[in-house]
Amino acid sequence: MATKTRQELRLARHARIRKRVTGTPEKPRLAVFRSLKHISAQIIDDTTGRTLVAASSREKDLKASGNIDGAKKVGAALGERAKKAGLSTVIFDRGGFQYHGRVASLADGAREAGLEF
Repeated sequence: MATKTRQELRLARHARIRKRVTGTPEKPRLAVFRSLKHISAQIIDDTTGRTLVAASSREKDLKASGNIDGAKKVGAALGERAKKAGLSTVIFDRGGFQYHGRVASLADGAREAGLEF
């Protein structure tokens, strides 16, 4: 049997997490995706399947790179946009990524902007 790739292992972890973590209209899910160069996050209502708010390091006006500082900017931007949309509490979904480095920095930026999780 072939060994699983890092991507396959991450997706298996994500599937395990998603069994328990679902977003509701009152408490939507903050989903994080980290690639080699960028980081993005979106706040999702899983009951309707709609993305309520999103932010990414690829946005030109955000001027954020994919490193730890850029992740903090993305988290802060996401928190600001969530406040404008009337959202204050979310459930954090790390997407199978380790809660460390860029993922933790994005979470810190979102918390500093006023999101609770």
